Amino acid sequence: MKTNKIVYYIATGLLTLLMLFSVSMYLFNNDAITKAFISFGYPTYIIYPLATAKILGLIAIWFVKNKTVKEWAYAGFFFNFVLAFFAHYMISDGEQMGALIALVLLLVSYFFSKKIQ
Repeated sequence: MKTNKIVYYIATGLLTLLMLFSVSMYLFNNDAITKAFISFGYPTYIIYPLATAKILGLIAIWFVKNKTVKEWAYAGFFFNFVLAFFAHYMISDGEQMGALIALVLLLVSYFFSKKIQ
């Protein structure tokens, strides 16, 4: 049980750091993110709502006791990372590894959260 908790907290902590870095890029390096979203063909008006959703998802994973809300947060991150992976892959910019790492951390966090509950 102790090992499961350690793995969960490490994976969730690393995922949190990655998401906070992503949110900081969305907020403080908006010009580069705007160019990236345009190159993907995405509308740029979703940058701030996506940053807000990432912060709310992290809050849900760490602090919310409601299992349904946590499941939705994990699902939202899952779809975000899968779509980010394929967006980077399809334009061949070589940046898909970040999304793949985030997906692996998310899956480890999710499955180990189930084990420790």
